[in-house]
Amino acid sequence: MSIIEQAARRLEELRAAGFEVAIRPLPAPVGDAGEIVPREVTVTARAANEEALMPEAARPAGLPAEPAVRRVPLTRVPAPVPAAPLRVEPDAAGRRSREVSLDLVRLERDGYLVPAKARSLLAEQLRIIKRPLLANARGEGAQVSSRANLIQVVSAMPGEGKTFFAMNLAMSIAMEVDHSVLLIDADVLRPSVMARCGVESGPGLLDLLGSEDVGLSDVMLRTNVPKLSLMPAGTASSQSTELLASAAMERLLDELAAKYADRIIVFDAPPLIPTTESRVLASRMGQVVMVVEANRTTHQQVTQAFAALEDCPIVLTVLNKSTGVGRTDGYGYYYAR
Repeated sequence: MSIIEQAARRLEELRAAGFEVAIRPLPAPVGDAGEIVPREVTVTARAANEEALMPEAARPAGLPAEPAVRRVPLTRVPAPVPAAPLRVEPDAAGRRSREVSLDLVRLERDGYLVPAKARSLLAEQLRIIKRPLLANARGEGAQVSSRANLIQVVSAMPGEGKTFFAMNLAMSIAMEVDHSVLLIDADVLRPSVMARCGVESGPGLLDLLGSEDVGLSDVMLRTNVPKLSLMPAGTASSQSTELLASAAMERLLDELAAKYADRIIVFDAPPLIPTTESRVLASRMGQVVMVVEANRTTHQQVTQAFAALEDCPIVLTVLNKSTGVGRTDGYGYYYAR
């Protein structure tokens, strides 16, 4: 039994004996190390029978003396400090997803698209790129896919700029009037989206797939960009490929594809050639965008990467870091089928 429980029990005993108990808590002193130091709390017990408080000389014979004031040792427990409130949005099951704040100043400084730069050259390039992707998602493209709002961003090899592109694409879609976007860090081997956004990582995609106790709202993060949400990669697992190939992943993709008609889901996936995770994902996507770095990725690597995407109905290509004739900047996106 804790000290608090013992004290409460003692007070109940006093009340049961006919005493009226008034507690006057004293300020709790703080020790050198910042801990709360136990001290006494003065308890004034006034008997219901006033004879108990009579002076001893006036008290009838045989009536035991009862002190008017007792000191009962109690431990003062500090009240918990309330956490800073988070703005949240309940899902259909009543659970709530939390909101995080993107460091937009840092993102802009690092060259990413932010809402304040909606008329920049980068913003215009992304407008050209996203138009066919959004048309396909609405079923207005030349090819039809049942999950066309699920877009996987890949590259043949690491370091070609796929994460940079995926984040910029998601931000550009978030600026749309008729669409919102969820950016999922599906590069479960080397996740980096949360760190680049200046957001602390936490439970994410792999936790959602690996535990029945984790729901979609537990891993989705709403942001200070109104139409942009994030999902971390989650806890690293040696069975990441198996989790991405599982029935749980199939159910998740069905839910994401059908739950919100206006939401585009962008997956930042691992490189195709050195991993198996990205190939497993690609076979289940509605669209795949392969980022190819100009003057670096070899023809053989591109051919091998495209061969791994044969099961995906719509595959688009972005030429990254191109400095074509007439260009004044050192970075650009080009779109091609």
